[in-house]
Amino acid sequence: MNTDACSSIVRLNIGGSIFCTTVDTLTHREPHSMLAAMFSGRHTVHKDSDTGCVFVDRDGTHFRHILNWLRDGVAPNLSDLERLELLREAEYYQLLGLVERINMVLNKKKVDGKMDTDLTRTDIIKCVQSNKKYRLKLRGVNLSGLDLSNLDLSNVDLSRACLKNTNFSGAILRAANFSEANLEGADLKGADLLSAIFTGANLQHADLRHVRYMSHTLDGITLRGAILN
Repeated sequence: MNTDACSSIVRLNIGGSIFCTTVDTLTHREPHSMLAAMFSGRHTVHKDSDTGCVFVDRDGTHFRHILNWLRDGVAPNLSDLERLELLREAEYYQLLGLVERINMVLNKKKVDGKMDTDLTRTDIIKCVQSNKKYRLKLRGVNLSGLDLSNLDLSNVDLSRACLKNTNFSGAILRAANFSEANLEGADLKGADLLSAIFTGANLQHADLRHVRYMSHTLDGITLRGAILN
């Protein structure tokens, strides 16, 4: 691609929000991303005949952070909820460098015990309602002690999350992913765990009375002190 093409201005319509950038920005830092592939010159990109914008059907809330990462290689300082939302967008656009950076921050905060605890039941409900088309990813988030009883959290990814003493009683957790999550002391009484994944999870002292789950679901995980049926 010649220099003029690389420096050409691109107008993007991300879910109704308009952004201006260049082909070079979209292709240089993350050359294997979806955005780089779109504007590599190998594919036909359809533009709106009136606005000249290329439309992408995604929420544009965090797209400015996507562009700033592509421009400067800097990840923003966000709350854990916002960081998880940005992670979901970075994964969609296949921005592997940004995904790695976000996961590194989340894992460090988890080890240091400094994860934000400002996620509320209302926050979780809003996340579930706004992500009906996609699997809600809350990997590594701290929901310790939160009351999530009787919610439908089917297919939610809570791998590596800190869920100590979290109340999941009566919740629908079908096909939810709890891999390597810390569920010590969690209340899962009466929860529907059909096809839920608990690989490497810590369920010490968890209340598992009257849960509904497949027989293999809890194989190979830590159950010391757990209250079983």
